[in-house]
Amino acid sequence: MEISEIRLFKDPSSSFIYYHEKNPFSLWHNHPEYEFCYIKKGEGIRTIGDHIDRFVGGDIVLLGPYLPHEWKCDQHYYDKKGMFTGEGFAVQFQEDFIGGKFFSLPENAKLKKCLNDASLGCLFYGELKEKIIECILEMLHSDITGRLYKLFSIFNLLAEVDDYKLLSSPSFLEPYLKNENEGWDKAIQYILLNFQKNIKLQDLLELTNMGSTTFLESFKKHYRMPFKRYLINIRIGYACRLLADDALNISQIAYEAGFENLSNFNRQFKTLKGVTPREYKKHILGIG
Repeated sequence: MEISEIRLFKDPSSSFIYYHEKNPFSLWHNHPEYEFCYIKKGEGIRTIGDHIDRFVGGDIVLLGPYLPHEWKCDQHYYDKKGMFTGEGFAVQFQEDFIGGKFFSLPENAKLKKCLNDASLGCLFYGELKEKIIECILEMLHSDITGRLYKLFSIFNLLAEVDDYKLLSSPSFLEPYLKNENEGWDKAIQYILLNFQKNIKLQDLLELTNMGSTTFLESFKKHYRMPFKRYLINIRIGYACRLLADDALNISQIAYEAGFENLSNFNRQFKTLKGVTPREYKKHILGIG
């Protein structure tokens, strides 16, 4: 499915974008900025990378640069004249908008991790969600200086709490994130190069110079999911890309993505995405 690059207007007097959306939400697109996307009013289907789910009013997501996304409101958010009745807010900023080294400062290590996670899409929940929404709504009636410091307040929140879940699969968007530790970097690169094969744990232990228990526990801590789940996510993410290309049938895609049989592929896909590969393909290609 073709991805459009859509850019919002940036006020020349501001270092970042604050946008109050009252028009229909943009279809499948991306852009080079990070984006907080807050849906104040609306519900429908949200697609982020290869993740498809329902969204409702009150949802807020942080997206990384060039991560494709789409919010498609249900029909009842259009009145009899076809006018859109939904409402949303977008806050977009580039990584160097306050200097190229700001997010890499040692004091910002936790914030930087959240921004790295945003390459998969971060859906916020709990008290953190409510506080971010409060900041975004207060920006509406703030001057440009006030908006900047509200954004800093959000950064401060992200540095303190990680109440969010990741949405897209690790393999959907390239380039893939790299950990600063050389051993982990080698392990992840090995997984990304060999996920279509039968990856042996021993090979990863040698790359990271770790024992089995240490590796599995550390992997879960670093990547917020167990190793086996990460590998399945990689394979499912690759399968989603093949489904979007529409060049192979589903059986071929299952084997191409590293699954030994079709039934296991269908089961893992439905567990992770909430829909079957066939249903996903119909949605992403706009069939039916």
